[in-house]
Amino acid sequence: MAAVKWHSRVRKYEDELQKCRLDGASLDLSDYHPLKPITVTDTKSQRGRRKGSTSSSSSSSSSVAPDPLSSMLDGTDPLSMFAAASASDAPSLSHSSSDLGRRRKEREEEVGADFEPWSAKRAEILARFTTTERLSINLFMGLDKGKVTSPTSAVSEKVRTRLEELDDLEEGSQKELLNLSQQDYINRIEELNQSLKEAWATDQKVKALKIVIQCSKLLSDTSVIQFYPSKFVLITDILDTFGRLVYERIWSMCSDPHPLPETFSAEDVNDTAKETCLNWFFKIPRLRVSAIFKCNRFLSRSGIQDTLPRLTSMIRGIGDPLVAVYARAYLCRVGTEVAPHLKDSLNKSFFDLLASFRQIHSDSVQNQLVMHRVEIPVYLTLYSPAIHWILQCVSYRAPEALLTEMMERCKKLGNNALLLNSVMSAFRAEFVATRATDFIGMIKECDEAGFPKHLLFSSLGRSLASADPPENERLPILNEAWKVITKVRSPQDYINCADIWVEFTCRHFTKREVNTVLADIIKHMTPDRAFEEAYPQLQSVIRKILTYIHDFSVLFSMERFLPFMDMFQKDSVRVEVCRSIIDVFINALTLEDEKRSLALLINGFIRMVSFGRDFEQQLSFCVEARATFCNLEPVIIQLIHTVNQLAMETRRVMRGSHSRKTAAFVRACAAYSFITIPSLTSFFSRLNLYLLSGQVALANQCLSQADAFLKAAVGILPEVPRNIVIEGKQRSSEGFLLDFICNFLSTLLVVPDHPEQGVLYLVRGLLNMVQDYTWEENSDAKVRVYINAIPLLAAVSQESYLYSIPKVDSNETLYGGDPKFIAEVNKLCETLIGQVLDHLKGLGRDEVKFWHVSLTLAFALFGCLLAHGDLRNTKLNQLAVNLWNLSHKHGYCDTRTSVRTLEHIKQQAQHSDMVHLSDMITRLSLQSRA
Repeated sequence: MAAVKWHSRVRKYEDELQKCRLDGASLDLSDYHPLKPITVTDTKSQRGRRKGSTSSSSSSSSSVAPDPLSSMLDGTDPLSMFAAASASDAPSLSHSSSDLGRRRKEREEEVGADFEPWSAKRAEILARFTTTERLSINLFMGLDKGKVTSPTSAVSEKVRTRLEELDDLEEGSQKELLNLSQQDYINRIEELNQSLKEAWATDQKVKALKIVIQCSKLLSDTSVIQFYPSKFVLITDILDTFGRLVYERIWSMCSDPHPLPETFSAEDVNDTAKETCLNWFFKIPRLRVSAIFKCNRFLSRSGIQDTLPRLTSMIRGIGDPLVAVYARAYLCRVGTEVAPHLKDSLNKSFFDLLASFRQIHSDSVQNQLVMHRVEIPVYLTLYSPAIHWILQCVSYRAPEALLTEMMERCKKLGNNALLLNSVMSAFRAEFVATRATDFIGMIKECDEAGFPKHLLFSSLGRSLASADPPENERLPILNEAWKVITKVRSPQDYINCADIWVEFTCRHFTKREVNTVLADIIKHMTPDRAFEEAYPQLQSVIRKILTYIHDFSVLFSMERFLPFMDMFQKDSVRVEVCRSIIDVFINALTLEDEKRSLALLINGFIRMVSFGRDFEQQLSFCVEARATFCNLEPVIIQLIHTVNQLAMETRRVMRGSHSRKTAAFVRACAAYSFITIPSLTSFFSRLNLYLLSGQVALANQCLSQADAFLKAAVGILPEVPRNIVIEGKQRSSEGFLLDFICNFLSTLLVVPDHPEQGVLYLVRGLLNMVQDYTWEENSDAKVRVYINAIPLLAAVSQESYLYSIPKVDSNETLYGGDPKFIAEVNKLCETLIGQVLDHLKGLGRDEVKFWHVSLTLAFALFGCLLAHGDLRNTKLNQLAVNLWNLSHKHGYCDTRTSVRTLEHIKQQAQHSDMVHLSDMITRLSLQSRA
């Protein structure tokens, strides 16, 4: 058969809906009473009559109550009204598809739930970097004494007046507070933060600006050097507050008459807001502009892109390397929050950091350390929070090539231990694990005087606990690490490091190696009863062993296990450890029926738990429940459903308010589902939950999360077994897989294409999987998927889609009926039809055995062409006729279905745009069985 040129039929869904809608029933309510029988007149239109009917309508009366759903027949049901209202309120598109693609790409590069935020590090830094020395601070004491400006003054005059006030800092407006304790210092900084908010709220903008400038000057003061990281955290809190206040102020100036969308551009900002924004930039000198860096969005599309490299270069002028590294860390933090897609400036900050390391050994720094009586190892630890943060920003979703380049630059620097430690902490665990042997070589070459090697091995061990090194390198890695660990003299330092490496040992080795590690721990922790100060770490060792050893006999056959247990001599701790061991083995031995019964009870409880509108508390509950019931799969499934419902409820309740917070929470819900679903053993539970979670993410405009879920679903499809156990019986999985794929296809209609993946990349990925999947012998499932995919491809070719998701631009918007896009879709349809026809030809060679399958598939493809193909095309029309004749060969068909199909075609042919079907009807015949 000659190749078929596919063209989808143009669909006008609204017109089709009107043609299919029933006429509304008329009710006489003039004499209505709720207890009085109602007379209902049912009018049937002529298109609803059976063949051969002689009357155009019929009426009947009864005393039954009216159907409550009958009001939907007049087209005024609430859902229809809501859809119409949404359509009328939808904003017109003012941006090109290229802008949408660019913004979509930027959203792809936003930091996700796997990126540890700065807020998570803040408390740790404040607790770690403390001091007993006395501190000093300059406080702004005066009130704003600015000149009163009349309401009629020009904006420029107001700006000039305020700048004069700023330059004219009166004597006595500052007061230096001396001899402050650390807590007093923190309290004073918090007072300044509160004063800033109060000054802003009372429209004392000059006072607010003075507070910010004076506080930022404190960042150059390293007089109490051990406290500097904590000081940086406290001062940048004030800068963050100021930046937020300025941004919200300018945002509010653009909210009349309508608020700006989250994806606004500079063209959407009015001139007054732009002028105010520029004034703020003019007022703030030099690097302090980082605090309001986000405001560049109001000025120009390229403002952030131009400003970030300039600020990065300006930091090179800071002479003190400690101050400079924290300035880079702050700029990386602001840059990552505002423009995570601008990776070049992050990389530039890191490379500048490497160049500045030489300053640490300069005379000025060494003299400073002597003056403050600070040893070089202590001084180097002050850098670690800033370096770690910079590396975390740089390495987040970075390509392998960049990480390799950064690693090589670290080598050239002389294997600086502090930098190497930050690299292993910040880089992806998989990257570190595959190069674990190289990192060990770099650790060996480091000078231990500046940074202890056991800390470097601790960082390496944390990475290896999350990712596996090459199998042939695992034993040498363990031997090299333990050579260093066993030489650590301090019992506390030793157990901290050993605890980390126990997991690597349990994960990759037998009970022999685990027993050896336990013996070494006993040897180090028994002298002077050092174990009494290390119960948390020893309990952690037990938990890790129980995670990987589930056989009770194996556990107690290790000769050093019971001596290890003897170190728990505090009664409360000993009881807790014994209980954890019993819990593990009871859980492992629980019967499936008991688990199922328990899961039903627990799921009932979970569904009853509600924290009202405290959605974060609800999510925290689900996180704790997941950890508690991780061995009950039905409970985990229920928790994922609960979190998805929570995401939808949050969006519904918080609509229009706290949009950023709501979006962040929804992404957190998506992250919960994404990391939980892979733990399920049931393939179809995983597939259905990936699809459901993807639909929820899409409904909440979380496009990157939706993509991740749908890709994950496609990724595990090849692993679906051909048989599954249902209620204790082996059954074919083919039917379940077909149902899932059809549901998946219907979702793909509203999923926009990724700007870097090509046309319909998810559809193509799914079809490739179907092509490669090992189906049952003589199965027609693959061909049925192809037939079911054709309606989807026809739907994506339409100018207006049958359904859409509010605030999500589907391909109808992204491509706008682009001829190239339509051509790609048509080509894909032709390929699928060709595959189906080839399959039918193969079945035809063994007609006796497969005649029924062949006829069923032929009729299914005929129905598909009739509903979705443009049958004005001669070849497509003839193919449809051939398929009809094949499906009715020898009369083997469902006569009732065939008759109804012919009646439908005749009705369709009466429409002006379907007259071409009249000729086709004459060529469709019914055959009786021979």
